[in-house]
Amino acid sequence: MRSFIVTVLVALVFFFALIFGARNEQMVTISYFVAQGEFRLPLVLAFVFLAGFMISWLFAIYHMTKLKLALRNVKKRCTQLESRLEGMTPARDVDA
Repeated sequence: MRSFIVTVLVALVFFFALIFGARNEQMVTISYFVAQGEFRLPLVLAFVFLAGFMISWLFAIYHMTKLKLALRNVKKRCTQLESRLEGMTPARDVDA
């Protein structure tokens, strides 16, 4: 739920940045290694923001998946050890 709220807030910031950028129609020159291009400032800002957002989410998804797999392996190992422990020790009724 928290990640959904954060995603919505980031989308709103992105939307407001686009509205703000629409008022600034300045052209900027971007030099590549072999070429050069002129683009409007709002498009450059939107593209860079969106690219950074997507790259961040890819890293986050990778790390979350890695942690979930590790947790699954630990739970599986814990279940195996519990079943081995139950087979080794007989159940005793302690009457005190």
